[in-house]
Amino acid sequence: MNMLKDVTWRAMTGYDLGAVFAIANQVHPGFFEAEEVLAEKFDLYRNGCYLLEVGERPAGYVLSHPYSLGDLPPLNQKLGALPANPDTYYIHDLALLRLTRGVGAAGRIVAALTKHAGAMGFASMSLVAVNQSQPFWAGQGFVEAHRDALAGKLAAYEPEARYMVKQLAAEPGLQT
Repeated sequence: MNMLKDVTWRAMTGYDLGAVFAIANQVHPGFFEAEEVLAEKFDLYRNGCYLLEVGERPAGYVLSHPYSLGDLPPLNQKLGALPANPDTYYIHDLALLRLTRGVGAAGRIVAALTKHAGAMGFASMSLVAVNQSQPFWAGQGFVEAHRDALAGKLAAYEPEARYMVKQLAAEPGLQT
C-alpha cells in the first residue's frame, strides 16, 4: 500500500476550481469538460464537492449531486438546474492523481458520499464508470444497470462506459 502522509479530503471551495480543471484534464484527457461545466456542478450542489489534498496540495476531487435515476448528464454540457424531484444521488466524477492511488482515498470519499446520500433520503446512488473503473465501483456496491435509453449518452463517454447503481437503505422523509 502507498504510504503518503497528510492525505485529506476537504470541502471544495470556489478557489479550487482551477486545480479541479487541471486534475480533470490530467486524469480524464479523453473526457474533456470545460471549466465552466465543472464549476456549475460546484455551484449547483456544493455539499457534494470535495478536494483531495496531499500535504495541502490538490491531488484529486469528487463532484456529486442529486439527479434522476435512469438518466445521466451529457458530457461537457451544463445542467442549468438540478431536477425538481431527484431520486438518486449521482457521482459525476471522482478523479485522483496517480500518486494517490492505493491509499484508500477513493473508498473513503465514496463511503462519505454514501452516508450523505442515505441521510438525504435517497434510495440509490448512480454513476457512469469509465477508464476501466467498473471493478472499483463494483467493490463499492455498485452494479451495472442496463438502460437502452442511455446508450447514446454512454457512447459519448466511451464504448466501455457503464451506467451503475448502488441501492441504499435510505431514511424515509429526509430527501430535499
